[in-house]
Amino acid sequence: MNLLSDFKFYIIIYLIVSIVFNQGYKIVTKRMRSAGALTILIQIISSIICIFMIPLFEIKFPLNCKVYIFLFLAIIFYTLNDRLGTTSRSGLEASTYSILKQLSTVFMIIMGILFFKESFVLNKIIGALLIIFSNVLVFYKKENFKFNKFLILGILANISLSIALFLDVNYSKEFNLAFYVLLTFLIPLILIFIFEKIKVKEIIYEYNNSNKIILFLTSIAWTLMMITKLKSYELGSVIVVAPLTSLTVILNIIFSYFLLKERDNLIKKIIAGILIVLGIILIKL
Repeated sequence: MNLLSDFKFYIIIYLIVSIVFNQGYKIVTKRMRSAGALTILIQIISSIICIFMIPLFEIKFPLNCKVYIFLFLAIIFYTLNDRLGTTSRSGLEASTYSILKQLSTVFMIIMGILFFKESFVLNKIIGALLIIFSNVLVFYKKENFKFNKFLILGILANISLSIALFLDVNYSKEFNLAFYVLLTFLIPLILIFIFEKIKVKEIIYEYNNSNKIILFLTSIAWTLMMITKLKSYELGSVIVVAPLTSLTVILNIIFSYFLLKERDNLIKKIIAGILIVLGIILIKL
């Protein structure tokens, strides 16, 4: 069997690099001074890695102009997700953000019903409710619950991600895969640089102030995470791939416990992780 044509190979790589990415991103945000500059720095390194990976995939580009229009619109929301996500990650535990990130699936279902008039399927609704409940389980603390800015920004980041995915349905298959991922890094970093008026010296400061090994591992992991997830969906069935990739939630909870010493609400997080996997399975049935 050729490993490179087996979706299970890409899922295993995805699960490994998603752990590295989530743990590493949390670590680099601890020392950041500018969330915008740090986001750009990680995206620059990830873009360079993508360039070297372009020859590994089939060279192809869509001829339909509509594809590029929707891709650009999607990238605007990918930009918001990346930028808001950096600030949100800095204030939330890595394990907690991993749980919060699954809300994007719920938002996708809502948009499908509202805009595509998709049928009201009971198992999908139950799955979505399980994901919502898992988040409430983690974030709700009796008599001490409040929407802090990091939670709000995390929710907004995942709404942005849902809109991006909504606009970008299956267009990645029409591009060279590494080049497509390159666009999702390169254009957002340019937009953040321009609209947030980030100075080059701020990016240099973030580089000098960061743990170089963790910084590069996080950037490499982000690139590989994007590519392997897209490749998994390209080669495997959505019904199988989606629940397997969602295992990253439970894995990040476990690794955050040992690596980042995130030991608050551990039982709640594990239950939430299991509920999310069950929810994803129901949604994809």
